[in-house]
Amino acid sequence: MNDANNIWIVRASYIKEYEIELEFNNGVSGMVDLKDDLDQPVFEPLKDFNYFKGFKLNSWTIEWGNGADFAPEFLYEKVNSTVSWP
Repeated sequence: MNDANNIWIVRASYIKEYEIELEFNNGVSGMVDLKDDLDQPVFEPLKDFNYFKGFKLNSWTIEWGNGADFAPEFLYEKVNSTVSWP
């Protein structure tokens, strides 16, 4: 499955700084670094590492207590852009 339709996150683990290891419902997994994706006002609190690592996994993506989240399709594309295929 190469498209991001009907994609959701089934596992998420904090690594360090703004890096999170993700696994998707189609078996794809990888690391995303979100440090360059925190420009919008809703993401301002996430610039604090302690707040950032407090994300929760809801039924489709990661979210924070202030309501900030990232679309699973966006995260999937970020993971796929860092995966090297043989």
